[in-house]
Formats: sequence, structure tokens, C-alpha cells
Amino acid sequence: MNLRFLETFVLLAELRNFRMTAERLFTTQAAVSSRIATLEQEFGVRLFDRGVREVTLTADGAKALVHAERMLRLMREMREDMLDKQAYAGVIRIGAIESIVHSWFPDFLALLQQRYPRLQVEIACDTTIHMSEQLLKGQLDVSLQAKPVSGGAIANLSLGEFAMAWVGSPKLGIGDETLSLAELAAFPIMSFARGSEPYAVIEQLFSAEGNATPHMNCIASVATMIRVVCDGLGVAAVPPAIIQRELAEQRLRLLRVDREFPSLPLVACWRNDHQNPLAETVVRAAEEVATAFALNHGQAVARLPGTRLAGDA
Repeated sequence: MNLRFLETFVLLAELRNFRMTAERLFTTQAAVSSRIATLEQEFGVRLFDRGVREVTLTADGAKALVHAERMLRLMREMREDMLDKQAYAGVIRIGAIESIVHSWFPDFLALLQQRYPRLQVEIACDTTIHMSEQLLKGQLDVSLQAKPVSGGAIANLSLGEFAMAWVGSPKLGIGDETLSLAELAAFPIMSFARGSEPYAVIEQLFSAEGNATPHMNCIASVATMIRVVCDGLGVAAVPPAIIQRELAEQRLRLLRVDREFPSLPLVACWRNDHQNPLAETVVRAAEEVATAFALNHGQAVARLPGTRLAGDA
């Protein structure tokens, strides 16, 4: 019996909607439907009654759900019990985008050191595109990034979202007035690296505006970008999560802009081929820390993870 199919069954029973289930699992509705059909054929019963907008468990489905939840719980407990946390002395290769590195990553690393004192952690900081490639090639075990990875033996887990905001130094003399993108384009715009998610959004926003041609400056280092903006050399769109100190010290201020900047999704991706048995456990630790960060800072900074399980091997 395929545990991934059971996980899909449990999530569909919770959400009662094929589209929402597919979105949570970063897959298609056809894939979800196929998994449920396979389980129904295997069990020899109908698990759901299909409605126009939602599905409901049948009596047999309700019985099966109890067993499925128990089996998944036992599997998680088994994985935990098979790990000798004190004796584990392997290497875990973790990649992370800079927005995570400059927010809750230190807490995440401290948690790993506390739980797995002999674990050797190798850290890479790069763009989502590059880390996705490294994950697929087996050069990373876990990647904390801005998009799920499809293909290969890769699973994905939502870690919530970071709010994004335009910021600038008080030295620029920008008041509380609401700026248009054209007015914002009067200032040099400091951006994350070319190919990053925030860079792509900035390009799309100004392209749609038409009458605004920004002077873009791509800076590979977030620390350098923040320093440059603090010095009044331009404006930037960044997650408030990474500039809490600068905002508190009033070296940066949030700007009012008439176009909402989409939030930055956070996703943990890991190799699900059992080459490194600690990979999923490390991801669950990241989810734990990301959730605590969101609860501590509120929705204006970070939003809670929206799913328990996601991904396709």
C-alpha cells in the first residue's frame, strides 16, 4: 500500500475538495483522483461521495480514515524511533534563500544542534532556481526556498509566507503619501539577485504599469542591499521579517505604494528517496521554527504554514 496515497486520502477527507487538495500537494486534480481511485479499487469500497463542489466520506470511507490516520501516525513514530539522535553523526546538506537565512534560520540551526548534537550541517545560500537544480542532482538534501520542486524523488512542504513591503531610508524624505510605481521609479531600486522571486515580481509590476521604467540594481547579498538602502541610495522591496532591527532603529521605514507586492511563499523541499533518513525530520524542525516565527511576529510579517503535507515523489 502506497503511503503517499494514504496521505492524499487523509488530506482530501479534511479539505473535501479535489482542487484544494491538489494545491496543497503541489500536484494536479487528476493525480489526486487517480490515487483515490487506486485506493478504492484496492479496498474494494467507495471512499467518497462526489458532489458538485465538494466530496464527503462514505460510511466505508469514515472507517478507512481511522485506520489511515493510525498508519500514518505509526509511520512517523517509527521514523523517529529509528533515529538515534545522540549517535547520529551524518551530514545533512541544507540550502536556503537569503530571506530565510536573515530571519528564522539561526533559530532553526540552533534547534538542530540541540536535538542532533553530532549532526554535521553543510549550508548553501542561493536562489530558488539554483537550489532546485542542486536538489534534483542530489547535491542538496533539503532546500528552504520560494517554490516547490517537481520531478525526481522530491517532496515539498509549505512553510507559510513572508509579507513583502517597499522600504526606504528616512534620508530620502519620503512622507506618508501613497506613491505610484511611476513615482517610486524616480528612485534607484535595489533588488534581490536576478532570477530570484522578488526580482521577477518587480519586473512584472513595472512592466504592467507601462509608464514606469525603473533603474534596477541587482545585489547578490541581502546584507549589502539593506546597508545600501539604509544609506539612502535607493528603495527596495523586502520582507519586513529580515529588517526588524532596521525598522526599530528607524534606519528604514515602510513606504506606502498603490500596488500591493505579493507575499513571498516559503517551501521546504527535500529528497524523499531515503538516501538521508534525517531529511524529513529536519524539514519538520524547519516547519516548527517557521510556525513559531509567524506566531511571534504576526501576519504583517509572516503567515503560518498552510498545510501539513505536500509533494510528489
